[in-house]
Amino acid sequence: MREPDEDSLRLAEALIFASAEPVSARALTRVLPDDIDADAVLARLRERYAGRGVELIDIGTGVMFRTAPDLAPRLRKVIEVPRRLPRVALETLAIIAYHQPMTRPEIEHIRGTALSQQTLDSLLELNLIAPKGRRETPGRPTLWGTTPEFLAHFGLKDLRELPRREDLLLETAPPKPTPEVLPADLQPPPEPAKEQPA
Repeated sequence: MREPDEDSLRLAEALIFASAEPVSARALTRVLPDDIDADAVLARLRERYAGRGVELIDIGTGVMFRTAPDLAPRLRKVIEVPRRLPRVALETLAIIAYHQPMTRPEIEHIRGTALSQQTLDSLLELNLIAPKGRRETPGRPTLWGTTPEFLAHFGLKDLRELPRREDLLLETAPPKPTPEVLPADLQPPPEPAKEQPA
């Protein structure tokens, strides 16, 4: 294998820029000369774009160009931000992401309420979820899971980058102060001594 030349770097750059989906090393291999290693090309492009206005980042099993994270807030003034998902759609998407593959009744059980078809349709329309087969139970309900578009939408390399569920849980109650910290007039009365049997 020879070192990537400028022509190979430009070809890879054009493919990644033109693609609406993350580009894998395997897809890149199909357009590069046989004696050029796709991983070496991607490594050189990462170096070239490090610290620039756009950066080459890993999404799922491929790479995409994305706006540098530190510039994104400044661009929101001029670039229309896509409409946010309704809360019920985000809840549903989170449940699917953490428990996939799962059926609609399983989603409803976790949410504790019925799920409208409109919610599933909106997630399907945005290509954030997709059918992943059918459960081998009576009625053979559809199993739902997330898509590569889900990873791209949230800027994740894979599902292991999701926050841990424990980190998302709210504390149930603030810690109770210890008696030494309370002023004397707020101390609880001492418990009466229990009589010992004779």
